[in-house]
Amino acid sequence: MNVNITRMFYMAAALVLFASCKTANQLTYFENVDNLPESEQALDYSTRIKPADELTITVNALVPEAAAPYNLSAVSIMKSGETSESSTPTKIQTYIVDKDGNISFPILGEVHAEGKTTKELANYLRSRIEKEIDNPIVNVQLVNFRVNVLGAVLEPGSIEVKSERFSVLDALAAAGDMTVQGKRDNVLLIRDNNGKREFHRLNLKDAGIVDSPYFYMQQNDVIYVEPSDVAAENAEYNQNNSFKVSVISTVVSAVSVVASLLIALLINNNNK
Repeated sequence: MNVNITRMFYMAAALVLFASCKTANQLTYFENVDNLPESEQALDYSTRIKPADELTITVNALVPEAAAPYNLSAVSIMKSGETSESSTPTKIQTYIVDKDGNISFPILGEVHAEGKTTKELANYLRSRIEKEIDNPIVNVQLVNFRVNVLGAVLEPGSIEVKSERFSVLDALAAAGDMTVQGKRDNVLLIRDNNGKREFHRLNLKDAGIVDSPYFYMQQNDVIYVEPSDVAAENAEYNQNNSFKVSVISTVVSAVSVVASLLIALLINNNNK
C-alpha cells in the first residue's frame, strides 16, 4: 500500500514538473538568441511623417523677436466660468499634415512634410530660415504618435508614445506584457501604409525579429495578441455557460413571479 502511494506521489510530481516546464517554454521570448550572429546593419527606427499627422514646430534664435514670425501663437485654454483676466493655461498650436502631405508654415508658405522624419523636416526648415536669421534652432515633434495593443495582454488599450524609438516589445511592456494565454509566436501587427491596411505576423520567440522592418512601431499601429486555442475555447465555454445561466435565471424569476401572482389570486378568492 505504501509503495503504491509513493509511486502515485512521484507520478503526480513528474506531471506537475512537466506541465511547469511546458508552460515556461511557452512563455519564452527569443529562444534562439544564442544561435544568431551579431547584426552588422544599423537599425532604422525613424518615424516618417504621414498625412493627417499632427506636428508641433518651434523656432528659436539668439534674438527671440527675429524667430517670432516663424512660430504659431499659443492659444489660451479657457474653462467654463473663467474670464479673460483669469490665469489660464496655454497650448501651442499644431500643424496638421494635409492629404497631399503638406503643411502651411508661417513666412515660408506651403512645405512638403510627408515622408520626412521629424529631424529631416527640422533640418529643411532650418536651411530655409537661416537665410533670414542667424543660427535658428528648429524643433519638430510628432504629437499623435499612438499605438493600440489588444488581445491577450494584461492592460489592453491605446498607448501614447513619447519617443519615436518605440518597438513592439515597448508596446507590450506598456500594456503589462502578454498574459500566459498569449501566443508569442503569432502576434499580429496591423499598419496603415499610404491608405492601405497591412497585416504582418511577428514571432517573438525568434530573436531575429529585432532585424524586422516591423519591429519598431509607427503611428496608429495596432498590435493584436491572439489567445491560445485552449484559452479561446475556455472563453467561449464560459461565455456560453454565462448565457445559459442568465437565461435560466430569467426563466426562474418569471416562473416565480407567475407563481406568486397565482398564489395571491387563490388566497384572495378563498377570502371571498
